[in-house]
Amino acid sequence: MTKRISYLLMTVLMVALLASCSATKSIKTSHSIEGMTEKEFVEHVIDNAGGWHALTAKMALSVDLGKGTTKVNGTLRIKKGEVIQMSIAPFLGIEVARAEISPDGILVIDRMNKRYVEVSFAEIEALAKADLDFHTLQALFLNELFLPGKGDLTARDASSFKVEPEAEGVWLNVKRAKRFGYHFLAEAPEALLKESYIGLNGTPYGLRWKYEDFRSLGKKNFPTDMKLAFEGGKKPVKAAFALSRLSTDADWETRTEISPKYNKVELEEILKLLLK
Repeated sequence: MTKRISYLLMTVLMVALLASCSATKSIKTSHSIEGMTEKEFVEHVIDNAGGWHALTAKMALSVDLGKGTTKVNGTLRIKKGEVIQMSIAPFLGIEVARAEISPDGILVIDRMNKRYVEVSFAEIEALAKADLDFHTLQALFLNELFLPGKGDLTARDASSFKVEPEAEGVWLNVKRAKRFGYHFLAEAPEALLKESYIGLNGTPYGLRWKYEDFRSLGKKNFPTDMKLAFEGGKKPVKAAFALSRLSTDADWETRTEISPKYNKVELEEILKLLLK
C-alpha cells in the first residue's frame, strides 16, 4: 500500500496543471458587488490572503484514480516561497512516504521501499506541455488568487481580472489568458475564495480546486476542507484534504535529505505504473 501511496501523491502533485477549459467569460457592464466596485471586490479577495510565513496542519488525505479510494493520514507543511511538504504517516506517526515541492521541482520519497523520484518543473512542463511553477501550486494550497508566472499579488493586480457576478458567487477570470484559462470563484460579501479552476482552452481538461469549512487562523480564515478534481480524462482523478490542528509554526526543516541508501526511480517508470 505504501508504494501506491507514493505514486498517488506524485500524481496529485504533478498533474496539477493538466487543467481544463471552459470558454472565456466576459462582462459587458460594470457591476456593484455588495456596495463595492469590481476593482474593490478583487482587491478584497487579494487582501484576504493569509500572509503567513508558515503553515502546518494534520492531514487526512484521500485519493481516487478511478480504481477506488485510498485514505491515509499525515502532515501538511508549507513555508511561503520555499517549500510544500506532505508527510504520510499512517502508523503510530511513523513516516512511510513524503512529497516535497520546492521552486526547483518535486521530490517524492518512498521510505518503505527506500527509493525516490526527483523531477524538475522544466521536465514536468515539457511532459505536460503546460506552464507549471511552484507559485501556482503554492497559491492553490494556500487558497490564494494568483496570476500565472507571478508571485504574491497586490492591489495593482486587480485590473488583471475580469469580474462576472453569478448566482453562485463572483467569477474572477484572468484577462489575456492564452492557452490556459484561469478562473476563480469568490463568495460575496466576504470575498472568500471558494474555487480555483485552470483550464486548457478548447478542451475538456481542467483542474478544479474547491475550498470549504473555513476556520480562523490568526486574523484571517483558512479552508480546512479542500477538494480537487482533474476533469476531462477517461478516468476520474480526485483528491481531498481534510485539515485539522492548524498552526503557523515554522520550526521544522525546510528541505529533506535523501539517504545514499535510497535508489532513484525515473519518472517514466512511475508514469507506466500510473497509466496502466
